[in-house]
Amino acid sequence: MKMDLARGSRGRPGTYSIVARDPASGQFGVAVQSHWFSVGPLVPWARAGVGAVATQANVEVSYGPRALELLAAGTGAREALAGLVAADPGAAHRQVAVVDAAGGVGTHTGSSCVQFAGHVTGAAVSCQGNLLSSEDVWPAMLAAFEASAGPLAGKLLTALDAGEVAGGDARGRQSAALVVVGATGEPWEALVSLRVEDHPAPLVELRRLLELHEAYGLADAADRLAGEGRHAEAAEVYQRASALAPQNHELAFWSGLGLAQSGDMDAALERVRAAIEAHPGWRAILERLPPEMAPAAAAVRGRLE
Repeated sequence: MKMDLARGSRGRPGTYSIVARDPASGQFGVAVQSHWFSVGPLVPWARAGVGAVATQANVEVSYGPRALELLAAGTGAREALAGLVAADPGAAHRQVAVVDAAGGVGTHTGSSCVQFAGHVTGAAVSCQGNLLSSEDVWPAMLAAFEASAGPLAGKLLTALDAGEVAGGDARGRQSAALVVVGATGEPWEALVSLRVEDHPAPLVELRRLLELHEAYGLADAADRLAGEGRHAEAAEVYQRASALAPQNHELAFWSGLGLAQSGDMDAALERVRAAIEAHPGWRAILERLPPEMAPAAAAVRGRLE
């Protein structure tokens, strides 16, 4: 049965991407950069505990959800992709990569993809691209990924950086995206889901967003600790969050209250004042905070006055 392309096919976002499964954490991820506006809704697809897909070149978006459904039903990455390609009358124009929960990899670069186009695979990873500056891009991505360490999200961005250094998209750069899901979780859950829709340096911006994402993840953890009445622990986590994003006035504000709670009032006042100077609305927020949420707020208010 042929694929219904009436609604799924979207333009020619020449691009380069990486799909991977991290054997240590069981996480899956996709990262992509392109000279095409808003590549994020088109190329990367991932589902916790199931797998990840990159669908690009003359994008047929349905490869993403359809491949994930097949993986969830127990079909391996190669078999799932082969079946979808066989059913697609436009397969010669597609480029797709799939990784499954066992680390299996399926790849397809159609014969009509615009050169330079190609892919290379490793253990539970595939790097691919089309409309690129040279055929060095996808091997450079794989080498950088395999040589890097740390969380999967950072390794994926390292691979994209290497692809850019090797030449990247022949047309330049415009958008990028990063998706990471866990070894378990609901189909709609993502550990990281970030997009840069239109930017002169999308990879630089994507890395900045990942750092901000990590900072706010810590802030969320601090909020939970504060909600449980564990204010000393929350204060320490707020400091870590603010250190990751020192220019963020919201994190400066909450970390200031955390410092006050831990007894460092001078440092607390410096951060709260800086937040208020950056955005005066924080002064009103300080007035409204109940003691069970921010026990040190009253003391900070008194010192500010």
